[in-house]
Amino acid sequence: MIVHPELRRAARHARRPLFAATLLQGAVTLTHLAQAVLLAVALADLARGDTDRLPLLLGAVLAVVAARAVLDNGQRRTATRAGAQVRVGLRDELLAHLGRLGPARLTTARAGAVRTTLVDGVEGVDAYVSRYLPQLLITLTVPPLLLAAVAAVEPRALLGLVPALLLALAGPRAWDRLLAKRGKEHWDTYEGLGADYLEALQGMSALRAAGAVGRARERLQERSAALHRATVAKLRVSLVDTGLTDLAIQGGVVTAALLGCWSAVTGSTTPTGTYLVLLLASECFRPVRDLSREWHAGYLGVSAADGIAALRTAEPAVRDTGTAQAHWPTPPEVRFEDVEFRYGDAEAPALSGITFTAEAGRTTAIVGPSGAGKSTLLALLLRHGDPQRGRISIGGRDVDRYALDSLPRGIAVVSQETYLFHATIADNLRLARPAATDDELVRAARTAGVHDEIAALPDGYATVLGERGATLSGGQRQRLALARALLADARVLVLDEATSAVDERREADIVRELLEAAGGRTVLVVAHRLAAVRHADRIVVLDGGRVDAIGEHATLVEAGGVYADLVKAGRTHREGLAA
Repeated sequence: MIVHPELRRAARHARRPLFAATLLQGAVTLTHLAQAVLLAVALADLARGDTDRLPLLLGAVLAVVAARAVLDNGQRRTATRAGAQVRVGLRDELLAHLGRLGPARLTTARAGAVRTTLVDGVEGVDAYVSRYLPQLLITLTVPPLLLAAVAAVEPRALLGLVPALLLALAGPRAWDRLLAKRGKEHWDTYEGLGADYLEALQGMSALRAAGAVGRARERLQERSAALHRATVAKLRVSLVDTGLTDLAIQGGVVTAALLGCWSAVTGSTTPTGTYLVLLLASECFRPVRDLSREWHAGYLGVSAADGIAALRTAEPAVRDTGTAQAHWPTPPEVRFEDVEFRYGDAEAPALSGITFTAEAGRTTAIVGPSGAGKSTLLALLLRHGDPQRGRISIGGRDVDRYALDSLPRGIAVVSQETYLFHATIADNLRLARPAATDDELVRAARTAGVHDEIAALPDGYATVLGERGATLSGGQRQRLALARALLADARVLVLDEATSAVDERREADIVRELLEAAGGRTVLVVAHRLAAVRHADRIVVLDGGRVDAIGEHATLVEAGGVYADLVKAGRTHREGLAA
């Protein structure tokens, strides 16, 4: 009977429609009571052989039934509207919080588990809030009033009704702790199965390539069997709960009926009073039966409540303490000063003593061997984490002084992992700037080197892409992402392996055209293939989490060291491919 705090909180998204649904549910309950009174009077008249009022009473019963049908329809519609508001409000809140948590949350939590919470968990909360909670209020209100009415007619009937009602309402609470435990086990297993299925679907091509489809199927079968066991374990406890409630209800009605009949035989009540006791005894337990039904309908929401609470209250990797907006009238300077960063309990820092400046309106390339710390450096710039020492500033202001939600608007990012949505090419491009004109789309696509391929498609920019852009090649996806970044009105442009899927010969041309089009922006380029960065204004070479050298391409080659080794390795690789 205790409502989970997260479910009470969810109900706040639809206070007014929930209140209206509860009032309508109360009105429906009143029609049942009115019907019981009218039938009691009609039956008493029949028992006395008086049929004068019978047509009027039966007409009134039909009118009550018709009114109940109208009220019940209105109550269901109102409850449905309340549930929809709860779903929308709760999902908006959770998605907004996920956005604040940033990529760090999605790299530690399985996407399928998050999806299960957002979809199935919230659906369960809808049923609980819109159906169970109004019925709970009716159950706590109506039976005591009916007991008072029965007491006025035949007090001895309470000897059967009161204990039965207390047992029906309080008895199942003895199982609450065990039911909550079984519910959590069921939800955790359900969530894990959802995550496994989504992972298997997303990685089907990799599973087929590795010949691991059979093993994945066996794993899913094991998960499904575990869910079956958890579901049966939960149902066992739930059926005990239901059985106890039904036993109390049936026992209470029978006992009250026997006491009512005994009163009638002894003459202590009138025929009307006897029929009222019989009918009202049944009506006392109607809210309890309805509550049990709605409990099972919304039980998934109870199981998911802890998961929803954990997602909603998860702490972001960084605190959003800034208030400044990441909007600069001119390209800003980006500065790293003695930056040190360590992952968790790692012994060695991923970055140590990083100091350099990306000049305003210029292109700065960041290169180095794998594991040098390039991606970590960009993650700190975007505040996916904060350095343990040193400072990072943009436009002369520390990044932690900017509001987190403003940084994506001020810094356009194109990464190696490009995400395109199941929508038209134009819609995917306009994610960066919804108001962009068709001419602006074409201009950005030309600069990114993908316009001709788009124009060759039957529907051009109206072509609908598959999920994750599956209908395009890797190079086409990256070039579309480049075009999308160019459309963004951002003064800082970050290219993180943004052309890694593009042919190497074409890569240098695309980057050169891109940098020319990126005038009025401060550009940071991270790339393994040095052809993409040799024309940068400045090159920062990282090695082992430290700055090894800074300079232009020719100067760094002449100086030898890590950069010269990278150039030599790249040349050897190309010669090997040519051979």
